[in-house]
Amino acid sequence: MFSLGSWLPALPGLAWGWALLDALLRGLVGACAVSVLCSLLKVYLYIQCVNNPERRAEKEAIAAQRPLLEPLHVLVLTGVLALVGSRVAALVVLEFSLRAISTVLSLGKGAHSSQLYLLCQYSLGCGVSCALSFLLEGAPHQSWNLVLAAGLAGLLALQARRLARHVCVLYELHSRARYCGVCILLLASGHGIPRLLRNALALTFAVADLAAVELINRDFLSTAEAVRFWTPLTICYTLLVIYMQEESREGPGRALVFRTVLVRMGGLFILLLTVGRWTDILHVLVSLLGELWCLLRAGVLLESCWRQ
Repeated sequence: MFSLGSWLPALPGLAWGWALLDALLRGLVGACAVSVLCSLLKVYLYIQCVNNPERRAEKEAIAAQRPLLEPLHVLVLTGVLALVGSRVAALVVLEFSLRAISTVLSLGKGAHSSQLYLLCQYSLGCGVSCALSFLLEGAPHQSWNLVLAAGLAGLLALQARRLARHVCVLYELHSRARYCGVCILLLASGHGIPRLLRNALALTFAVADLAAVELINRDFLSTAEAVRFWTPLTICYTLLVIYMQEESREGPGRALVFRTVLVRMGGLFILLLTVGRWTDILHVLVSLLGELWCLLRAGVLLESCWRQ
């Protein structure tokens, strides 16, 4: 495997340093993907609130979010995704994919879609990281490819954040005056943002699921080892999906969302105590922090989805 460090002389600890750099770059790409998702959802929910006078309080709450906290959110999420190993990240991706399919089949389309997009933030970051690990494994100049991907992802995240800031400040004025091309476009086709996100997320998680299965299976030397791992994992995930379907009947709420996160990570923690490694246990705890961080940051948007 060739990377940025392959052009430099071999020194003690140098390979470890370049591996850490690659992990940080993958984490940055995943964090930027989450930032783009949140920015576009913020635009969509704000437009929906503007079009409904009864949701004025929600509109003001969305607009009051501090944009200076967004770089901090990306920075923290980058660190979390860099620390989480590919094995646990792959398990998080597979768990969310199963949960998303179950939710879509049971609830159908509608207001639940926006909530599901917000709940997939951390899983999306893990999915992007897994996909990059799999697609770039053995690629020439891997680190340079990750630098390019991080640059493009950062540019997209910056433009999406600028769009959200523009909409929250000037959309009402520009949509009435009809002299801003961006706001006129959003006025005409802003309702299509969920469909755009749905297609993008479906493609991303399809690639991430394939990468996740491959990343997990490469650690097994025989079919028997794989069966000993996948059998309890399948049972655990099935029970989690059944539990969350029962919980969802209570109705949306902040306490329910956080309780679901604790149950999911708790189930994964217990599973890996029996079939995992000690590093997996540490990575599950880091994943729990990442999930909670994403949900705390998206609290205002989640409230708007529930009221919608």
